[in-house]
Amino acid sequence: MTATERPGSAEEDPTLAAFLELEPPEGCRAELIEGEIVVSPPPDRDHEDIVGKLTWLIARESATQLYAPGTVGLITPHGRFIPDATVGAWGSFHGAESWAEPAGVVMTVEVTSIRADKDRGPKRRGYAAAGIPLYLLVDRTNATTTLYSEPHEEDYRQHIRVPFGKELELPAPFSFTLDTSVLT
Repeated sequence: MTATERPGSAEEDPTLAAFLELEPPEGCRAELIEGEIVVSPPPDRDHEDIVGKLTWLIARESATQLYAPGTVGLITPHGRFIPDATVGAWGSFHGAESWAEPAGVVMTVEVTSIRADKDRGPKRRGYAAAGIPLYLLVDRTNATTTLYSEPHEEDYRQHIRVPFGKELELPAPFSFTLDTSVLT
């Protein structure tokens, strides 16, 4: 399933037009989530530590050659999102515009911060609606890691949630066991 934005162009949608013209403060991230412009400050160091560990493990342990660049802008049916990490086959994002369809994306990763509700609900639904096969949510508030799979229309059909410290099996193309104790 290919992602498409809601009907209407920037000329027809004043919120999208305002979003595309927005210049957030240095270091801040701006996203359009279900019609709401959300500007987030730079994440704390614990957040970035988790993202760094996950991206390193994905590149090192996956059965196939995958990488996970940060700050990839994705166009989904629910808006324009910037996951904490976007996983794809080596080189799959080369040549893409700053905002692009999620072609080649095998998993998105979000680590909760000040707007955890956006990661748990709207962004999860947006990734599913875009047909992204897997969504990994590291929920620091609840001390859990959840892997969502089998996207269908507006949500994922399956999910596996484990508390920090437990192992989580990542399916192909990853095919390795994630020890979530590294996330604490």
